[in-house]
Amino acid sequence: MKLVITMSRRFGTGASIIASELSERLAVPVYDKAYIEEKLNNHEYESEAEAIRKLAEKPCIIHRDLHSFPTRRSSDLKPCIILGRCASDILKDRMNVLNIFVCADKEDRILRIMQKDHLDHDSAREKVEKTDEERAAYYYEHTGKTWAHVNDYHMIIDTSEIGVENCADI
Repeated sequence: MKLVITMSRRFGTGASIIASELSERLAVPVYDKAYIEEKLNNHEYESEAEAIRKLAEKPCIIHRDLHSFPTRRSSDLKPCIILGRCASDILKDRMNVLNIFVCADKEDRILRIMQKDHLDHDSAREKVEKTDEERAAYYYEHTGKTWAHVNDYHMIIDTSEIGVENCADI
């Protein structure tokens, strides 16, 4: 089956770890903001806009402009994982798309960011809150919808309850 997995997430949930694990297990690529930035750093594209346009030529897409998203049948989709970038909304009417939202208790997310980024509690809390606010604003700006609404996802995974290390097994 040509399955496209979209993963939206609160900051600090470990979703990128889950996406990497799934990518390895399923032998499919992960497309995210970091992927585009890596391509820019390697001088493969001159701008983020160019990178997104080039990725839009591939069967599985990260794209910022919802109105110019190419129309493709589910059979045209290439199996992949798309992390963020409003992909759950962009692909909402497609067959063979599984939209996942990853969440965790705020304190767990703060502790994860403290460890990952070597920050004190207050700095990590501020980073978690600011990033979540930015993601919500980005999502609203590009979709006109409230970010993290439960009806927009097929599955919600709480890494505080399940553990990041167990999520790819689901």
